[in-house]
Amino acid sequence: MREFELGRAVPRVEDLQLLRGRGRYTDDISLPRQAYLTIIRSPHAAARIAKIDGAAALDAPGVIAILTGEDAAADGLGTLPSRVPRKRPDGSPNFVPPYRILAKDRVHHVGEPVVAVIAESLGQAKDAAELVEIDYDILPSVTDTAAAVAPGAPPVWDQVPDNVCFLERIGDKEAVDAAFARASHVVTQHLNISRVAVNPMEMRAAIGSFDAREERFTLHAGLQAPHQMRSDLADHLFKLPAHRFRVISPDVGGGFGMKGSAFPEYGIVLWAAKRLGRPVKWYGERSESLASDHHARDNRSDVSLALDENGKFLALRVKTIANIGAFISSNGLHVPVGNLGGLAGTYTFGAMHVEVTGIFSNTSPTCPYRGAGRPEASACLERIIEIAAKETGIDPIELRRRNMIPPSALPYKTALTYTYDSGAFEQTMDMALDLADYKGAKGRQEAARERGRLYGIGRAMAIEIAGGPAGNPGNEGAEFRFDPTGSATLLMGSHNHGQGHETTLRQLATHMLGLPPERIRLAYGDTDVVFHGTGTFGSRTMATGGTAMLRAAEKLIEKGKLIAAQLLEASALDIEFSDGRFVVAGTDRAVDLVSVAKAAFIQAKLPPGMEPGFSASAILAPPDANFPNGFHVCEIEIDRETCVPRILRYTVVDDVGRIVNPLLLKGQIHGGVAQGVGQALFESVVYDPESGQLLTGSFMDYAMPHADDLPLMSVGSNDVPSKNNPLGIKGAGEAGCVGALPCVLNGINDALAPLGVRHFDMPATPERLFRLINGKAA
Repeated sequence: MREFELGRAVPRVEDLQLLRGRGRYTDDISLPRQAYLTIIRSPHAAARIAKIDGAAALDAPGVIAILTGEDAAADGLGTLPSRVPRKRPDGSPNFVPPYRILAKDRVHHVGEPVVAVIAESLGQAKDAAELVEIDYDILPSVTDTAAAVAPGAPPVWDQVPDNVCFLERIGDKEAVDAAFARASHVVTQHLNISRVAVNPMEMRAAIGSFDAREERFTLHAGLQAPHQMRSDLADHLFKLPAHRFRVISPDVGGGFGMKGSAFPEYGIVLWAAKRLGRPVKWYGERSESLASDHHARDNRSDVSLALDENGKFLALRVKTIANIGAFISSNGLHVPVGNLGGLAGTYTFGAMHVEVTGIFSNTSPTCPYRGAGRPEASACLERIIEIAAKETGIDPIELRRRNMIPPSALPYKTALTYTYDSGAFEQTMDMALDLADYKGAKGRQEAARERGRLYGIGRAMAIEIAGGPAGNPGNEGAEFRFDPTGSATLLMGSHNHGQGHETTLRQLATHMLGLPPERIRLAYGDTDVVFHGTGTFGSRTMATGGTAMLRAAEKLIEKGKLIAAQLLEASALDIEFSDGRFVVAGTDRAVDLVSVAKAAFIQAKLPPGMEPGFSASAILAPPDANFPNGFHVCEIEIDRETCVPRILRYTVVDDVGRIVNPLLLKGQIHGGVAQGVGQALFESVVYDPESGQLLTGSFMDYAMPHADDLPLMSVGSNDVPSKNNPLGIKGAGEAGCVGALPCVLNGINDALAPLGVRHFDMPATPERLFRLINGKAA
């Protein structure tokens, strides 16, 4: 049991099953008599649907049904929800487009579902789909973020002629204007944060079934928040009580935020299953996913920094246009605004003002994706700091040091919404510089440049919010349920989709109850089994779910003391609990937790009047969110001939509070860094500006980092426990991505600085670098 103690590097217990091919993903599940669904999607970015003729397809072999948006409307189906409201520039509520499961009358982006074809086999469904005739009247479209708000841009929705969904302003504009007026230095830069596809290893999939006897729907799908999905389907799409729905989320091959959204296909399979009286299965192929999954990022920001004569930060001003796509995904309006507090960084700004305009375009909706606004904020802040350092002549590390929040100032209320509870920011930076051999990096850079190489050093200090919005981190459900043999089932409302929760939650349970890990079964992902859940996203599970676990464990221990007192013939006031044992204080008389759990089911061994059984549950949230932070350093070389960028060294030191499992922590940091590197160097969803066609529709066109694009990373920790939850934990799942995006971007720009480049936007692909480098040479 000792190897499962908190803080030990326990290998993931679930890996053996997954590596042996014993994972159970949605596509591994087959139900009796299931039919197969394929979806005909819009090939146009904007068009009217003039006619749909499915007669020939309906007569094709094996075809069971052809369903359209008109059929869905006739059956009274609603639309998918937008969970976050915003305001238009005039103060009125933002327009929420009708996000239907199948298009009706018009289509608004390439990949929008138009017709559902259901057959006995997937091959028959695909063959029949070729026979469906759809006549479109093509309309003008706009896919580029800046072009969508340009004068004369075609409206995505007639109800919003200017394509502006919302306008959000945060901060003190008057104080910022005054600070800029008295500043000795003002630095301004326009930044493009590219649109990216999420690309989880497991594409989205769904199986819907309907029990006519109980009149209940069951959805199997890989999801991050099954209980929330149940509510979305029940309340908004079918308009039925939630108890009429069961959502089962088995193994999930990566979510990254995208699989927390409601999608049309989830509604289609349930609706079709009821109509047909048999289960219906759908699995999205990769090219289908690239077009129909929700995308992420896609911001255009103007960033201005005001400094005094000594390099002190006086104020920051940011104006952003955020492309939310044609529809609003479930949490689509949270991302551009919800994490803006990260713009304050770890610095003592006097004043800040941010303005975000959310715009519609004829593109796939955007959604939360690893970091969900934090990498974008860090990229804006850390990039403008590097530019300011070059233009003021102050060393970039020294510039950060002059403005760093000191430990004595904590808790610290920033100029933009957040109050940091804990941290040692300058110390974390210094630890990272030492681990990276930063003093030697300057020499390596000079030597490489003498050899004619373009060699850059990237730096970035990142801080993010984890566990939910400040002041409202959201609750989570946890339950310990013992059986008469003394074994326990831990039921969690959060979901494991690659983070290693089956290991770390057992470590927490062992820490709290002293229970051997082999006596703990973990259950999650089934709304009929787990009584309440908010889900896994925003790096929240260990802090928020762990807080609920702790309260449930405390309830168990309170009841256990009464039972132990009865068994030991002592006063309950004298019973102490430690390391899985109830002990009579000051004696060697004790009974272990397993024995107490067994006794709890035997009425004769219980105190008079106590109800048999041994279980406890809790729905709880920490008092506030937590704020992971860290410093990243990377060294990048660009080959002048091939223009291929290569990361030679990468170092990060993070403060994620109390560490549950250092091995899994490193894995999370590695994964986050890889995704940040991917966006900085390779990834960009591209639409043709004239036709609105998706040009990056396969992995032949959409590039992602390979293993040989990343070096061995040096990862260190500076653990400063959070004061905002009883376990002292800070989130770790997104930290790597939040720091990597600005760090790599800064490294690329440092490498290009000798060519006179002030700023180069992501992605730094060889083709774009080739054009720049050869253009400068010419």
